[in-house]
Amino acid sequence: MNIELTTAPASEHLRLSMFDEETYTGQVPAFKAKKNEVWWLSATELWLGLGKAPTPVTVLKCLRTLFHKQKDRWPDTVVLDVRQWPLPVVEAAINGLMLGGYKLGLYKSQPKPYSTFFGKGGTLLVWVEKESPQLEDTLRKAKATAAVQMRVMDLMNAPANKKPPRLLAEWALESGRKHGYKVTVLEKDALIGMGMHALLAVNKGSKEPPVMIVTEYSPEKYTQTIALVGKGVTFDTGGISMKASTNMHLMKSDMGGAAAVLGTVELAARLRLPVRLIGVVPATENCVDGASIKPGDVIDSYAGKTIEVIDTDAEGRLILADGLAYAAKTYKPDVLLDLATLTGSVVQTLGYVAAGLFTANDALAQQLSTAADHTGERLWRLPLWDEYREEIESDIADVRNYHGKPLAGGIVAAKFLEVFTQEHPAWAHLDIAGTAFGDAEFAPNRAGTAFGVRLLYRFLENQAGL
Repeated sequence: MNIELTTAPASEHLRLSMFDEETYTGQVPAFKAKKNEVWWLSATELWLGLGKAPTPVTVLKCLRTLFHKQKDRWPDTVVLDVRQWPLPVVEAAINGLMLGGYKLGLYKSQPKPYSTFFGKGGTLLVWVEKESPQLEDTLRKAKATAAVQMRVMDLMNAPANKKPPRLLAEWALESGRKHGYKVTVLEKDALIGMGMHALLAVNKGSKEPPVMIVTEYSPEKYTQTIALVGKGVTFDTGGISMKASTNMHLMKSDMGGAAAVLGTVELAARLRLPVRLIGVVPATENCVDGASIKPGDVIDSYAGKTIEVIDTDAEGRLILADGLAYAAKTYKPDVLLDLATLTGSVVQTLGYVAAGLFTANDALAQQLSTAADHTGERLWRLPLWDEYREEIESDIADVRNYHGKPLAGGIVAAKFLEVFTQEHPAWAHLDIAGTAFGDAEFAPNRAGTAFGVRLLYRFLENQAGL
């Protein structure tokens, strides 16, 4: 899709205007500007209601829904009237409109028809009062963000046989070559030599070898180094502590943290963000085999700490332990963040609306929450008090990976990760188990959401003072 600014669109093109309830003056009595209300004023003029006091997130979702529902009916050229809207709304509208053209049927032999508007021959004319560099930047950012989100959703929605760990590495390598950032793939022999024992232990049941993907985007000028660590379990059976079969097919999504990290680094490189950004993705399958780790085993880790494995389905925290320790020790970042589809506990607590935020750093919590409120990718802070530390104490090892109790599961998992952060003063853990793969208009069932990409990018912008 081509996106262009215009101050005088041709009258024959379809024009889309947006209205909110509070400022709409009632030119058409039957149209009330209710949220998601659609009104055809004429064959070439379409109105969309946004409801009361719409936020940029509201606009994004309304445009995404409208364009997806009508995905096969749009003309080659559409005019989006944003003359009365501020830049954040313009960005959200373009982002939502582009996401409305997302194609989920990745492997269908006869895919559903989509309008050519969403392809190379389509044109979106953004109707403004006056062109400006700020509007040009807004268009560029919105287009790049949506493109990255859709690439991330493709990763999330792909089945496990189409995205083993080595293919995540190939994705990163291709992206790095195209967008100008460094990518290093640490393969099994290197991981053995480095002592990535926890990652290797989780991988023992799989025929697909593990990798650790390390990406590094370094602009010419920057004042901060921020490291992102993403859980990359490309399929999770639970191991010996096997999951129930009912929803196991959804465990192709257990690399949502990895996808968010890979996508954020690519977006930062596309838009030349003035922040040095490190991405670390430990990637493996968690399968069942005679060689699999067993409940009760004691394993080593990159940090030198021993771990008693109580539950092999608590594998994400094991690979993150090596990833966090490596990122903290090797790069000494100013901020260390990890993202993971980690616990069912956080889903029980927050549902599919918000991710869990865990950090002992109040300033960092506020910065992340501000970015979350701006983007609509919501976070809710949960405690990380030392009273929970006793839940991961082990009789025979330095720490155990699970407390075996039906309570405080997300918090206990975060306390486990904290052990491997090298006592980093600005570390935060985001448990995105309920938000990375959810209900969407793209699919009759759950699908990838690209949660974290917009949130992290906004956080990085704020850190850079933009």
